[in-house]
Amino acid sequence: MTQTIRIKKGLSINLKGKAPLSNLSALQKNGVYGLVPDDYQGVVPKVLVKVGDAVKVGDPLFCHKRHPEMLFTSPVSGEVVAVRRGEKRKLLSIEVAPSNDIEYKEFPVLSSFGDRKALQNLLLSSGMWAFFKQRPYDIIANPEEAPRDIFVTALLTAPLAPDVNYLLADREKDLTTALQALAVLTEGTVYLGVAKDSPLAKLSVKGVEVVQVEGPHPAGCVGTQINYIRPINKGEVVWTLKVTDLLVMGRFLRTGKVDYTRIVAVTGSDATERGYVSLLPGCHVEEAFGGKLAVKKEHERVINGDVLTGIQLSQDRPFSSLNIDQITVIPEGDDIDEMFGWIAPRFNQFSISRLYTSWLQKGKEYALDARVKGGERAMIMSNEFHRVFPLDIYPEQLLKAIIAFDIDKMEALGIYEVAPEDFALCEFVDSSKQELQYVVRKGLDLLYKEMN
Repeated sequence: MTQTIRIKKGLSINLKGKAPLSNLSALQKNGVYGLVPDDYQGVVPKVLVKVGDAVKVGDPLFCHKRHPEMLFTSPVSGEVVAVRRGEKRKLLSIEVAPSNDIEYKEFPVLSSFGDRKALQNLLLSSGMWAFFKQRPYDIIANPEEAPRDIFVTALLTAPLAPDVNYLLADREKDLTTALQALAVLTEGTVYLGVAKDSPLAKLSVKGVEVVQVEGPHPAGCVGTQINYIRPINKGEVVWTLKVTDLLVMGRFLRTGKVDYTRIVAVTGSDATERGYVSLLPGCHVEEAFGGKLAVKKEHERVINGDVLTGIQLSQDRPFSSLNIDQITVIPEGDDIDEMFGWIAPRFNQFSISRLYTSWLQKGKEYALDARVKGGERAMIMSNEFHRVFPLDIYPEQLLKAIIAFDIDKMEALGIYEVAPEDFALCEFVDSSKQELQYVVRKGLDLLYKEMN
């Protein structure tokens, strides 16, 4: 019998700009493609190519210094045109200009997944390992540590999230192949979190336990599912993935070809067009859409991901990430001049409190912009985090322990279970206007350095 968990705390933000279940026109394939090492948390990059080198799809561009067998591979075939560095020679991106003809590096197709070591080496050498993240620390998984369990979320609950069933249409073979591989990589259980009454609830794969999850966001966050299904104790390691990552991995394991292409939802109130499009990660997003992604270029924010946890795309960071599922376009808000200040009464703005009328307007969609609407101030114990934070953890106390970097308190309060995305809603409702996800990320990085 399928296990069911119900999430009561949380907040589903109803934004304008949902993607209709229709395909947009094909994207342009000119321009350059880039890998950004900052997209791979915990990786210390070592460049393996130089400008002018010819590469095939699947050829390595850089590796992890601490684990040289962990390679990060090119999404296109062509010529390396730039290795960009910043302050202190920090690697910012490696860029490849695609050729007209696609050439693939050849990888073996395993007849079975019985040999765990052979499977792991294949995933490491092909670049597929980049999809595996581990907790604690929320970093790219350490291949030398076997996970207690593996958690996969097939429930996307973030604002304007794409329809999972639409993304999974006709991809059952890829999904099943990837799940079979995951079951070999752990001696524990592969947990697959799905929506209530999802078609995936009937999926049957040896070593995989399907768990139905219902409730508001962050029910779809893998951290919430871990906390409800089987929490992490000190000294334990679990790996996490999204179901859409498994589609890419399963296709590779079946064909032996590295193909990062995935279906991405274009969403947001200020997107010129909304819908679903086939996108090759690593592309220069603005160039791929022909500069016609946003209604007004000057006052829109284009986000790689959702509005709560996504990364703003800019001239300095224009490339889509490897695990992208949606692109969101919202107003920046920098062109708005409020005569009476942000605290004035209004009817078209959303708030979790009852200062606005949004609590009376159930089902109303809102076009929110990127303004903070207030100044940073000291954190207060107002219980506002507890209303949207479903984990069995005291969020304010943990955040204060992280800021003070009190390791004993951090461990006692559950630092090993969390990732920045778990605090995204807390950041949204925070009246102190603090960058809570940044606080958690910095705390995890410092703790990892201290412990290793």
